[in-house]
Amino acid sequence: MPADLHRIPPDPHAARSASFEAHVLPHLDAAYNLARWLARDDADAQDVAQEAMLRAFRYFDSFHGGDARVWLLAIVRNTYYSLRMKTPPDALHETFDDEVHTLVDEQPSPEARTLIAMDIGSLQAALENLPHPLREAIVLRELEECSYKEIASITGQKIGTVMSRLARARERLKAELTRHSTEARRHDVQ
Repeated sequence: MPADLHRIPPDPHAARSASFEAHVLPHLDAAYNLARWLARDDADAQDVAQEAMLRAFRYFDSFHGGDARVWLLAIVRNTYYSLRMKTPPDALHETFDDEVHTLVDEQPSPEARTLIAMDIGSLQAALENLPHPLREAIVLRELEECSYKEIASITGQKIGTVMSRLARARERLKAELTRHSTEARRHDVQ
């Protein structure tokens, strides 16, 4: 009796899972980061990221190569907006916890840490104040380092729209940070 008759065929589910783990799981941090900036809440971001990963796994057969990161971030974005549509507007909450968003660095002096925290806090507050489409574009470009083409693919927008949104987001951030800086200088003791 030939030995090949007793050979067990490979499990297609195991191969699919291994491929998913190799292509998609390395981008889990990027998925959570985008979800966090869109949802503006850690718990909601975890829900969005988890649901997006489930959807990505469920529809992994539709992934035909290319950039798995862009594919996953598009799923995260779509998951966020679909879950947001299911949530009543009064259930949405906009919270900002200073303790969660501060930079803890042991090396600089207390004065340097205060200045760093003010700068980061100002930037985070300015990002939080941007409308969703502008915040989404700037987070994908500056924090996730996506190209214009990748952002267009993730958001389903034309590259011109992406470029326009990025320009407006940068201008709004600049104006907000300049305004904050001017207010801080007015309150300085000389």
